[in-house]
Amino acid sequence: MQTQEAQRKVAIIVSKGGLDEVYPALILGNAARMSGIEAVLFFTFYGLDAVTDKKVDHLHVNLVGNPASPIPTMIGGLPGMENLAASMMKKQMEDLDLPGVREMMEMLTDAGAELYGCQLAMDMMKIDQKDLIPQVADVITAGDFYEMADGAQIIFT
Repeated sequence: MQTQEAQRKVAIIVSKGGLDEVYPALILGNAARMSGIEAVLFFTFYGLDAVTDKKVDHLHVNLVGNPASPIPTMIGGLPGMENLAASMMKKQMEDLDLPGVREMMEMLTDAGAELYGCQLAMDMMKIDQKDLIPQVADVITAGDFYEMADGAQIIFT
């Protein structure tokens, strides 16, 4: 009797909303789908910014408190520095032909990835499902996420 190989699966928890923090999750999700791996992305706490319609196009780069930042904390905390860093990062991504965050979300769902918002975080931040981009399939609890992630490799970003 032949056994069918189990479908590989990855479940990515997106908990941070900086431009530099969201892209790794989106790239991992996209790479999974391009490799035939099932992908579920769960957006929680500040990661919800990446799927909130009014915020997704305005993500910034977190400079303060980032030990890997080449910019000193005192300078990184000056008004406008995070937006400047985000503009520079977006320019570099354009030069590499990387799509923007909103387009990446569309690509992910078009490729079969599933995007979900975290119910608790949305309740805490007073975000309604209607505030999310249309690619978000549903708003679920952490318990629901664990059910979906059964058998998956879980990645926390």
